[in-house]
Amino acid sequence: MRRVRFYEYGGPEVLRVEEAEAPEPGPGELLVRTEAIGVSLPSVRKVRGEGGMALPGLLGGDVAGEVVALGPEVTGFEVGDRVTGLSFTGSYAELATVPAFLADRVPAGVGAAQAVALVRGGQVALAALATARPGPDESVLITGAASGVGHLAVQLAKLQGVGRVVAAVGSPEKADFLRALGADEVVTYDSESWGEPVDVVLEGVGGELLPRAVAALAPGGRLVFFGSGGGTVPAFDLLAGAKTITGLTMARYSTTQRELYDRHGEQLWELAASGRLRPAVHAEIPLAEAARAHAIIEARTNLGKVVLRP
Repeated sequence: MRRVRFYEYGGPEVLRVEEAEAPEPGPGELLVRTEAIGVSLPSVRKVRGEGGMALPGLLGGDVAGEVVALGPEVTGFEVGDRVTGLSFTGSYAELATVPAFLADRVPAGVGAAQAVALVRGGQVALAALATARPGPDESVLITGAASGVGHLAVQLAKLQGVGRVVAAVGSPEKADFLRALGADEVVTYDSESWGEPVDVVLEGVGGELLPRAVAALAPGGRLVFFGSGGGTVPAFDLLAGAKTITGLTMARYSTTQRELYDRHGEQLWELAASGRLRPAVHAEIPLAEAARAHAIIEARTNLGKVVLRP
């Protein structure tokens, strides 16, 4: 099979397409012949050397495709099922292993790229909203609002009745896209002001943006942080404003909040089927051109999900 690997840290140019043996599914795992593979900012950062991934590196991420083999102890799935789920390593490949507990069946008539754009990003967005619990009289600011997670979070916040949704992005060219999805306001990161303070921030970018996101909170506000970019916040800023930050990782959320996680999955399929939730696929790019997909993410020009096609 073909897969993508990198042997040094750097930009998109370090990604290499190579031939490799097919992986064997371990206990509780599905082997999936991939039809679509999600590309994300955390993966781009890992290639850059952030997080200290060992070399040579294999990236993980969300995939969709057909189950071709079952590992030991797998129940509830059969060979031939079309699924989408998270592969912890080796997702940029024609075959990838997916833990069964993180897999969802793809309904008939739903394309693989659409499934990749919907489920993982939607699960993160719903988990962040469930953690922050914004009310109808409150306001929410979403960073990375045009990303795979962010553009779904904008829509889901409005569907949940949030009174004011502010989309924060890197460039004003993304404003029309986000307003069409329901954003009440769009601000850019370099704006001197992000407008009126908000009650909740869903923060998926990190780095230098994190302290600005905390500063955007009204007194008593809360921030849910699910980004991979790190960042530092002076503790006094939290104390003075009675603000809170909660970290969110889906690996923990999907196990400790399993019933809610499953319910969120059902909700995502229903909302998408009814047309009330519109997952956006920015581009579908051949696996052999993974470097081009990473270049799009690095340039922050994507409107929705970037997908690789084996």
